[in-house]
Amino acid sequence: MNYLSVENLTKSFGDRVIFEDLIFGIDQGQKVAIVAKNGNGKTTLLRCLLGQESIDDGRIVFRKDLRIAFMEQAENMEGSRTILEEIFSHDLPELKAVKAYNHAMRMEDEDLIAASFEAITELNAWDMETKVNQILSVLKLTDTSRLIDKLSGGQKKRVALAKVLVAEPDFLILDEPTNHLDLDMIEWLEEYLTKSKSTILMVTHDRYFLEVVCDTILELEEKTIFKYKGNFSYYLEKKAERQEQLAATIGKAQNQFKKELDWMRRQPKARGTKQKARIEAFHDTKKVASQRIDQDEINIPVKMERLGTKILECHHVKKSFTDVKILNDFTYTFKRNERLGIVGDNGTGKSTFLNMLMGLEDPSGGKIVTGETVVFGYYSQQLLEADPDQKVIDVIRDIAEYIPLEKGREMSAAQFLEKFLFPRSMHYNFVEKLSGGEKRRLKLMTILMKNPNFLILDEPTNDLDIFVMSVLEDYLRSFKGCLIVVSHDRYFMDKMVDHLFVFEGEGEIKDILGNYTVFRKQKQLNLRAEKKKASNSNVVEVPAEKPIVLKPKIEVKARKISFKEKMEFEEIEKDMESLEEEKDKLTLVLSSPDSSNDELMESGKRLSKVVSELEMKTDRWLELSEFI
Repeated sequence: MNYLSVENLTKSFGDRVIFEDLIFGIDQGQKVAIVAKNGNGKTTLLRCLLGQESIDDGRIVFRKDLRIAFMEQAENMEGSRTILEEIFSHDLPELKAVKAYNHAMRMEDEDLIAASFEAITELNAWDMETKVNQILSVLKLTDTSRLIDKLSGGQKKRVALAKVLVAEPDFLILDEPTNHLDLDMIEWLEEYLTKSKSTILMVTHDRYFLEVVCDTILELEEKTIFKYKGNFSYYLEKKAERQEQLAATIGKAQNQFKKELDWMRRQPKARGTKQKARIEAFHDTKKVASQRIDQDEINIPVKMERLGTKILECHHVKKSFTDVKILNDFTYTFKRNERLGIVGDNGTGKSTFLNMLMGLEDPSGGKIVTGETVVFGYYSQQLLEADPDQKVIDVIRDIAEYIPLEKGREMSAAQFLEKFLFPRSMHYNFVEKLSGGEKRRLKLMTILMKNPNFLILDEPTNDLDIFVMSVLEDYLRSFKGCLIVVSHDRYFMDKMVDHLFVFEGEGEIKDILGNYTVFRKQKQLNLRAEKKKASNSNVVEVPAEKPIVLKPKIEVKARKISFKEKMEFEEIEKDMESLEEEKDKLTLVLSSPDSSNDELMESGKRLSKVVSELEMKTDRWLELSEFI
């Protein structure tokens, strides 16, 4: 059943055409992602679909009576409302009924209570309040009386996400849903959307999210749409095939163009119909031969000062704010080529820790010693600080006209911009005309061009498209200094780091060897062990009767596991271990830049089967563990 039809959709801003004659459709139950380079019009397309942006031409048709919910990239909420009031402001009958019932209960009006009770029963909405509380709890919005105006940008983003999820729409549209979510929330959202019956259209740069949730990829490129019926790994494979075919077509056209150019020079005038047709064909061939396939690549051999023996040392560092403890007697010595990832829930002090390393914030106790040769490059979450009326190239020239490279060479500001995927046509654009992702990329350039040997990146992938992230990963893999990364992008973390600081709250930090996938696997094993330990406890407490009298604990004799079940249990444990290992290997293949197209496709298909089998085995393991 078709839910959305788009026909010949065209949109431009002045002389600049954003997209032209787009044709695509979305059917019921599909989970679709739009991918494109920053500035190619992803968010503009979503706004056009919803009628929030005018279109030049074309037709957009949603199926009649669809319940549609849209989470925008920029939050648009009433500042004077509380979190709960904002959630219940959704135009949804079930939510209105629950809101009316709660109001009636507070007013203690029996007539209102009876009327709202009947309305909730008719709408079968008795589980709505439970669902609202569950979503708010997962998104850590427990104090629902807080005003929207008093929330941080990340908290507002989570309120906006909660609002659309609670609505349970037929058609859910999400613009960057994983921004400002911590890793646990992202993984919960993945599972929630995978099981959701809603038809979904989203814009996201989270590559694991694209792999797990989506079954269709729409790529917005060269002002048109390319559709790929599969997940992210399938899209990568088919895109590579399309580019190979295009390269072959361009190659043939270039050869033909050389031959026809020679004929054109010898035949300046068309004297017959055949000659006119050949001249027209020549111009068509020239158009094809002039096409270029962009190869996204960052190769910046910047001059870097060598790190000395003393780099960065933390000695018994403590940090707290009133009743919130960030660090508790933390000691660590950073080494050359350090590649550290930092993970932890929002509010556990990750950004504060980085500010202390940079000397932007003082510790409450202990000391931090920085080596004389260290040159920091700090990419914070704050937006680019530049005059909006300034031109892109002037932002770079204000730092330096020429950037020193290795072996005494230099690179001009214009060349540096091109290396960082800003074509010459964009150099004299005003900063205010750049997209969010382009501003982020420009800010990153201003940091890298200062030739740091100790890079600290706080959420560097926010608002960057998957193409820029890929080339940034290539650059960072060849970076010879120290690197600290705070990121909620699991794919990026897996590629960049070799050990993690896990901020657990209350000032506790764990140092774990390995990348994020290794950490997550260990966490899952610990959870299983805890469940097993809990299931082994056969002691229960008999409920007390009024008046309350404490009763002694009574041991309940559990059912014994059979020999056959015990053998099955042991076999499942072995199978789970081997499946986990295979899952890790497949994930590495999918995240490796050296993997071939065939390997990506096969690994993507196999990973889906392994995850499904692992879930089944885990359920049976938990069932049997109750009797051991």
